[in-house]
Amino acid sequence: MVPCIGVHRNLACLVRAMGGVRWKSSLRPAPLLTATPVRALIDEQISIKGRFLPPQCPVTVCAQMHSDDGDLWEAFAHYNTNADGTVNLTRDHSVGGSYFGCEPMGLFWGLQPAPGSREGLRLRKKNVETPYVMLMSLLEGHVSPSERQSTELAAITTERWYMAPGVRRIEIRQDGVVGTLFLPPGPGPFPAMLDLWGMGGGLVEYRSALFASRGYASFSLTYLGHKDLPGPQTCINVGDSYFKSAYHILQDHRQVCADRIGIIGLSFGAYLSLRIATQAAVKPSCVISINGPVGSTIKVDADGRSKSFESYQKHMVYDDQGHVSFKSMSLPANIIPETKVKIEHIACPLMYIVGEDDKSASSMENANLIEESLRDAGKSQLFTLLSYPGAGHLIEPPYTPNSRLSLWSFKPKKLFTLWGGHPAPHAAAQEDSWKKILDFMESHLTR
Repeated sequence: MVPCIGVHRNLACLVRAMGGVRWKSSLRPAPLLTATPVRALIDEQISIKGRFLPPQCPVTVCAQMHSDDGDLWEAFAHYNTNADGTVNLTRDHSVGGSYFGCEPMGLFWGLQPAPGSREGLRLRKKNVETPYVMLMSLLEGHVSPSERQSTELAAITTERWYMAPGVRRIEIRQDGVVGTLFLPPGPGPFPAMLDLWGMGGGLVEYRSALFASRGYASFSLTYLGHKDLPGPQTCINVGDSYFKSAYHILQDHRQVCADRIGIIGLSFGAYLSLRIATQAAVKPSCVISINGPVGSTIKVDADGRSKSFESYQKHMVYDDQGHVSFKSMSLPANIIPETKVKIEHIACPLMYIVGEDDKSASSMENANLIEESLRDAGKSQLFTLLSYPGAGHLIEPPYTPNSRLSLWSFKPKKLFTLWGGHPAPHAAAQEDSWKKILDFMESHLTR
């Protein structure tokens, strides 16, 4: 470690000891760390700069925050100050730490559980009415946050929100449908999205909150693993009629444009988005499917309800460490024929997003099947494919960290599932796909 900052401090002490000599001094103000804007939506870039530092000196920029579950997440990067005594993450290259190179938002997508944390953590916002509060600090030398003796030169706190001021959150418990509706500020009516997630279950709200922050009404819908749904929570006990009802609840809302509704789904939610879009009496303006299949390996009745999840267990593949991959479950050859969506019946623009390092779904194989089916039906013009090398299964809003694996279940034993994705290419995929998702929605829901 180059001791230039320490020399700078010693000089300052000498000047103070001399009673403050009144000549032109080369002393700089105290080091300063800035983040602009300090409060921002999760998908907005932040400009991070350090100033009033000695030139050509090693420094570390560190970010730390707690999840809604209280777990500590952190990222850090090593920089060398420029000749003018500054470091600018939008311009400068990290030479070590959580990422390398010029990555303006690397401290955000590079977050990982702090050493000693629980196994298999995945960062997900549970309470969208509060922000992630991130402490950013500037440390002397090239160090890691776990080195407790590192010297903090400056610090600042930032807030990252999914929910913009004025966005309204409304719990929906109507006609057996369970979800949360988010409405943008103002009277509307607004274009809208029906928002579906995967087999992890529960009610996931953060993408919908962000859509509402971007001007779209969004209805986050649960269909599995929620206390307000019919039991048992380990099965899908709702069917096609449930999803139709949810679509019509959204369509009939007085602040929603009834003829400007899209559907988005990730993983099993991608399958459901396709299935809903081909149902009678449901006519979405667009569909966005992310890393999901065109059918299911889970046995269902005529309405789409599952009896149990036992049928998919034969497709589970374990690696040398005992981590499970569900990838082969969604190979088109393994899908139960009667569950396959009649892709040729899709009548609206469809965007399908592939993470090429997806370890949880056979996304590319399903994308090829969709493309072929639409081509055979003379509907190629409806299909948009985005494919990202190095990206995993969990392609979410940008500047959020990817989990290559996470804890899937506790019983009868701990089970960790593989999602795939490498940090930098996955982050690039999330940033690019989010922009294109919003552009796609604008083209088909607002024009």
